[in-house]
Amino acid sequence: MQLYVPLNFLGFVYLQLNQGLVDMEQMFSLLRVNQEIKDRPGAVQMAPQGPPAEVRFEDVKFSYNPDRQILNGISFSVAPGKKVALVGPTGSGKSTISRLLFRFYDTTEGAVFVDGTNVKDIAQQSLRAAIGVVPQDTVLFNDSIFYNIAYGKPGASVEEIEQAARLAQIHDFVVSLPQGYKTKVGERGLKLSGGEKQRVAIARTILKNPRILILDEATSALDTATERKLAPR
Repeated sequence: MQLYVPLNFLGFVYLQLNQGLVDMEQMFSLLRVNQEIKDRPGAVQMAPQGPPAEVRFEDVKFSYNPDRQILNGISFSVAPGKKVALVGPTGSGKSTISRLLFRFYDTTEGAVFVDGTNVKDIAQQSLRAAIGVVPQDTVLFNDSIFYNIAYGKPGASVEEIEQAARLAQIHDFVVSLPQGYKTKVGERGLKLSGGEKQRVAIARTILKNPRILILDEATSALDTATERKLAPR
């Protein structure tokens, strides 16, 4: 036993060390990747909190590959506090528009403006901090419901989190659970239904209180009654 136990432990340490070296190599390879979208010198800092922002697309053209045009001269504007719906078939470029607004990509031609400033002149971190997104495929952490909602605004109070849950129509469901807000949601939210996951994501975004809100079929898994209660908000 005096020989076997240390050898067994040494094998475990060797395995962990090898795995750590592989992970470090992958991390360093990521750090070596050239960043295509960079902030310009003297980029403007956009306030993450404040009144709703104006969004304007002016003759925007974009393609992921030169041989396939995705957007061909699209122009529209969204006034502060107003709603605009983008409707179209799959592959028509609806999600691409949100990626351009986030500045994950730069436009091929034309420009995207937020409050009259070209997004290319805004610091990426501050721009993304001012935008909230509720996707159709909600990603949740393997942690409590409280943690997943609070992720929208680190340092938020319990009262703020519960108020956001009420507005998202999920507070009553959460408090009915044996562990309440401490209930674990499982990996990627497996322990919740599709509608419950979407309402957690909506509560997270309400808590963030962004200046620009993007909803990508955010209520596709909700029943009609709940969807109507959320609509005015």
